[in-house]
Amino acid sequence: MVIELTKRQEHILQIVKDDGPITGEHIAERLNLTRATLRPDLSILTMSGYLEARPRVGYFYSGRPASSVISERLHKLLVNDYKAVPIVVSESASAYDAIVTLFLEDVGTLFVVNQKGYLAGVISRKDLLRASLGNKTLEDVPVSIIMSRMPNIITCAPDETLYAAAKKLIDFQIDSLPVVRPSEEDPKQMELLGRVTKTTIAKAFVELGSEPKV
Repeated sequence: MVIELTKRQEHILQIVKDDGPITGEHIAERLNLTRATLRPDLSILTMSGYLEARPRVGYFYSGRPASSVISERLHKLLVNDYKAVPIVVSESASAYDAIVTLFLEDVGTLFVVNQKGYLAGVISRKDLLRASLGNKTLEDVPVSIIMSRMPNIITCAPDETLYAAAKKLIDFQIDSLPVVRPSEEDPKQMELLGRVTKTTIAKAFVELGSEPKV
């Protein structure tokens, strides 16, 4: 993908080529602009791969294709560094309890744990909606009846890349992944360590595009 640069961005590139490494503050002075005005341009140039930045050193010209730089950064982001706290309900909880938890925690997916705290299942909003369409009282419907069970649960490991997790979310058309690892006590059981959602991916993407402090 070729990114069309503005005249100011081309001017910034030339300054960095000639005098890099150079700080954002010094680039702003050369252009008679404020650092805040320059920040979007520097972010675009670093995200596109034209420039690289090192804290307390400055910007320098990378000369690498934009696609290789972005890919390299994406594959360095690990699930363990971005996972969120999982929202859980017990296997003995009712569908009504699950709906209340979903509402109070403002999430789209709940993870069901057994008596030992291991992952037993996953409940989505669609599962709960489907259960609510029946004639049964939701207080009498255990989540164990409506949840998805192993091995039908798509999971990710803490040492997987965030890119791999994002691909699973897209490929399987789901909103959330449980982050798990096999239990030392019983390798067939999965310890629930966290969750990765589409919001997690969005936050990582925004962070990736943020301008480094140089």
